[in-house]
Amino acid sequence: MTDVTSAKSARRPHHWRRDLIELAALFTAVVVADTVAKTVVRGAEGPYMLVFSAIALIATATFHTWWARRHSHAPPATDTGGGSTPPPPTDGGTTERDEAAEPVAAVLWRMRTTVRDTPGSLAALCTALARHRVDILTLQTHPLAEGTVDEFLLRAPAELQANHLTREIAAAGGSSTWIERADAHDLVDTPTRLLGLATRTALDAAELPLALRQLLGRCTIHSLPAVSLTGRPTGESAPVEGILEETVMRLRDPGGGAITIERPYLPFTPTEFARARALVELDARLGPRVPRSQDVLTLPEGNEITVRRADQRDLVAARAMHDRCSERTLSLRYHGPVSDADRYLTHLLSPRFGRTLAVQTASGRLVALGHLFWDGDETEVALMVEDDWQRRGIGSELLGRLVAMAVEAGCESVYAVTQSSNTGMVAAMRALNLPLDYQIEEGTLVITARLAATAARSRPPYEELQDGTHQRAER
Repeated sequence: MTDVTSAKSARRPHHWRRDLIELAALFTAVVVADTVAKTVVRGAEGPYMLVFSAIALIATATFHTWWARRHSHAPPATDTGGGSTPPPPTDGGTTERDEAAEPVAAVLWRMRTTVRDTPGSLAALCTALARHRVDILTLQTHPLAEGTVDEFLLRAPAELQANHLTREIAAAGGSSTWIERADAHDLVDTPTRLLGLATRTALDAAELPLALRQLLGRCTIHSLPAVSLTGRPTGESAPVEGILEETVMRLRDPGGGAITIERPYLPFTPTEFARARALVELDARLGPRVPRSQDVLTLPEGNEITVRRADQRDLVAARAMHDRCSERTLSLRYHGPVSDADRYLTHLLSPRFGRTLAVQTASGRLVALGHLFWDGDETEVALMVEDDWQRRGIGSELLGRLVAMAVEAGCESVYAVTQSSNTGMVAAMRALNLPLDYQIEEGTLVITARLAATAARSRPPYEELQDGTHQRAER
């Protein structure tokens, strides 16, 4: 502590004015003392003058001591030493009292509002936010033909309500204001977030719908194929440059058909449209791709199976598995005419509509498929296990992995559509140990598992992907 004090004292500039004043005061004191001494010796009122001089000297010494202490501890006007001395309080209090005060609870908000493109418009918004102790963490601007859309990430006091903040923004000149709660993931700056989404899309074609949803916020995405399951053209398409109609985007799907993105509560900006189109173009240039990671598992009876991602390159093996399955197995899976089951495979194995897991034996035979479908705002899971490999825990293993994928993708729930007599699927869903909802209509059972109670992985999926084979024993 002594070294720090000495270093700070050594940096203080030499105040020559103070020394000059002290020298003049000393000279004046000598003159006064000489005059008083002569008066005491020669005058009859010498003792009274001596007492008065003593009082005046004590008062002068006291004032000088106070003045010297006050100015010797004052910080210099310009601190060039880079010290960390806190500034004096401006409210008449002390620094110790401010540091002891409890921090104010705060929440994160994402807010978007439209302002006029004139000088001072943004300053008026910032002033309104500062008046309510709202801290602006990030700011993005989306230029429009008339005006500008400003998107904020805010940290506000917990007691500040969203509707009150919206009224204040409207009074400051903002219009079409939209606000929702944010979390720590929104603290990532926009360029970093875009690069992360591009990386996910580059590694896995099934990530494109998820990347678009994370890029654009709460929206509904539909992949519309160019050909229906019955082989008829659907007429769904979009120009190469895409179409933007306020709350709807239409982009050309690289695999044929169109990708429709809807956000009824908030119009898309040209900047968002350009970003979404860039992700779709990246997907088109890279072509079909799935991660090549795989896990080798040992079943209780000693058989080894491999679980891996599947795509349309597995179409022949999947058709062969269908041929080996019984009519009951196919009926439980497709809920319709068994003869039409093969028509769904091209659609099911497309990464555009979701993710598919395949299970193959040591000889390379495909014996099970698990699907995770992006169904607009909802997510569906479906399983099919070849008859000779049922009741061995394969279905539960696939279902657990599909649910983990849904959690990584930020899904709030997954649902399975089956028949009420499919006890295997019901048991697998119950084994998830998640809150379940059941709906039965004319023999069709819909089981919905809510994923809010499941913790998501701490890292993005593209950081989890690793090539190679992982060995794990299944109990």
